[in-house]
Amino acid sequence: MTEVALAAATPHAPSVIRLLLGKLAISYTEVADQAGLSAARKVQAVLLDDAVGALMVLFPQSQLLDLNRLAELTGRRLTAVSTERLERMLGKHSLSLLPGLPALTSSPCLYEESLLLEPSLLIHSGEPGVLLEIAREDFKSMLNKASAGHFGEPLSSIRPNLDRPDDDREEISQAMQAFTARRIQQRLEATIEIPPLAETAQKIIKLRVDPNATIDDITGVVETDPALAAQVVSWAASPYYASPGKIRSVEDAIVRVLGFDLVINLALGLALGKTLSLPKDQPQHATPYWHQSIYTAAVIEGLTRAMPRAQRPEAGLTYLAGLLHSFGYLLLAHVFPPHFSLICRHLEVNPHLCHSYIEQHLLGISREQIGAWLMRYWDMPDELSTALRFQHDPSYDAAYAEYPNLVCLAVRLLRSRGIGSGPHEEIPDALFERLDLSRDKAEDVVSKVLEAEVLLRELASQFSQA
Repeated sequence: MTEVALAAATPHAPSVIRLLLGKLAISYTEVADQAGLSAARKVQAVLLDDAVGALMVLFPQSQLLDLNRLAELTGRRLTAVSTERLERMLGKHSLSLLPGLPALTSSPCLYEESLLLEPSLLIHSGEPGVLLEIAREDFKSMLNKASAGHFGEPLSSIRPNLDRPDDDREEISQAMQAFTARRIQQRLEATIEIPPLAETAQKIIKLRVDPNATIDDITGVVETDPALAAQVVSWAASPYYASPGKIRSVEDAIVRVLGFDLVINLALGLALGKTLSLPKDQPQHATPYWHQSIYTAAVIEGLTRAMPRAQRPEAGLTYLAGLLHSFGYLLLAHVFPPHFSLICRHLEVNPHLCHSYIEQHLLGISREQIGAWLMRYWDMPDELSTALRFQHDPSYDAAYAEYPNLVCLAVRLLRSRGIGSGPHEEIPDALFERLDLSRDKAEDVVSKVLEAEVLLRELASQFSQA
């Protein structure tokens, strides 16, 4: 065994798992789940089902589980079991995570053959942070009733475009060509049939870049859109802003509570969000779109204020970047409607992966690429398209770096608190250094935002209803 055994003070494998392994005469060592462990040795377990019944699937975390290959192999269209069913099953054994132990369930098991190339495997114990290191021969003995197959795609063969924005247009065109039977038109925007930017949004964008714009100007724009006007008054009256007295008008909401900058960015976020409707399908476990957006924007607002004054980027734009950081998700659902459901099902069965790998594997592009492209097409500020495009690159240090850096930091901090989907990812010290923020100060910002979680959910629900 190569890993350092867990210290006595740390959590241990649940008793039901220790008893099960003892009954099977399987030797194991408890290992702390930490960065640096080989993903090829870490066993990802998912429980799938269809009309025939449930199936446990085991594969290495160095691979993406491809449901299409699984269908070819089994002749079944399997999807992840419902969250409620999985929680009930795990709850019976007082487990938080599904261990890759076929004997734990009565379901048949299918495993990726490449697992047995490793000298030892690391299996979830059922307790977060604790893995079980088991020798290959012992692991193989537990699979005596399981079936083997090749159905995973090595992550090494999937290359999400994180740092080549000049290739975005070509790759989006290639993705469109792969999913349409017709020849790609010369103009990309005609091909993907993006709806025109709403008139209200166009007016707000003009105000954003007008240095002479006044409260009267934004009040006039908002009041011409009855739904938006009602929304602004509703925001201002929300307990989240704790405004004194009644809010009687749009001007009252802007002057007394929200301020010019916040209103213009909230209004723009809502106007853009209304351009594309929320998809009816979504992955299980997913934080609702507007909840994720509002939480991220609120955390970014706090992080921006916590930065040294001389280094702070434009607060309104950083807030808007948080509000729209996942806009590409809506765009994928709009552009690839027949295939969006397939993306959702793959996200459910690959919880160990960032969505970029899944989207790259299935479409050839990511939501970040297509979202940033649309921001440029709509003539939004360069800071915003840069924030969307490079939000998953913690080492990005080129023009307007503070915008994607703040989104990256906010998303990872929230994910560590259980908000947002995808694997927990380390936050490098260099990211804090570039933003001139301490880790403790950033964690404090998130804690303060989450103290108002109920009120933020209320605010987010207003976006959803709109």
